[in-house]
Amino acid sequence: MTPRRLLLDAGNSRLKWALVEGARWLSQGQADYADLSGLSAVLTPGTRAYVASVTRDENAIRLRVCLEQANVPARWLSAGERFDDVENGYAQPAQLGVDRWMALIGARKRTQSACLVVSAGTAVTIDAMTATGRFIGGLIVPGKALMRGALQAGTARVGTGSGNWRDFPRSTEDAVESGLVAALAGAIAAQYARLAAQSAEAPRCLVSGGDAEWLLPHLAVPAEPAPALVLEGLDCVARKEDAV
Repeated sequence: MTPRRLLLDAGNSRLKWALVEGARWLSQGQADYADLSGLSAVLTPGTRAYVASVTRDENAIRLRVCLEQANVPARWLSAGERFDDVENGYAQPAQLGVDRWMALIGARKRTQSACLVVSAGTAVTIDAMTATGRFIGGLIVPGKALMRGALQAGTARVGTGSGNWRDFPRSTEDAVESGLVAALAGAIAAQYARLAAQSAEAPRCLVSGGDAEWLLPHLAVPAEPAPALVLEGLDCVARKEDAV
């Protein structure tokens, strides 16, 4: 009997999951850590869980208890030095966030080209991988909500209203929204140019995360959505471990 795999991407703000059997993805979902009832509904005996967690301790504890109560064994993963032909070029490989590592593995399954792997969540990570599969480094910058909160907390006259993107904003709300877009899109464009300069062909750019839809229309580089990239990397790791 083919074992069912539960893939869990435990991010800062939300939990994403996929239930997989063999090569079939049976279902996907996401949940707030305060209410894991939707996840509990898919937990069945014989399921194995694989977890990539970067969330706070209290959220990780809630998730661990949920799995234990359903008698579902869990493998809590971390970044390694290598997975197949994906090489971790961090100075100290174990310090790389496991979500970033899984996204790189997922990206490598999609393409053998150089690739910029972007996760637009609470924080935005922008990671570069060569055509040989070597992760050569990346950026971490505050995401949209964190930047907006910093502006509101640190200035007296930036309100809480939402604005729109404008080339030349003429209201404070539009100036904030357009500034957030410009900061994040600019960081992505700069890293893409650096990776392209050392690549034999144009790199791919894969974008995941809760703010991907908001950010993608504003990118000046060719980019494509990859909303389940961390889960795809988890699936690669889980399949290999199941085969041992």
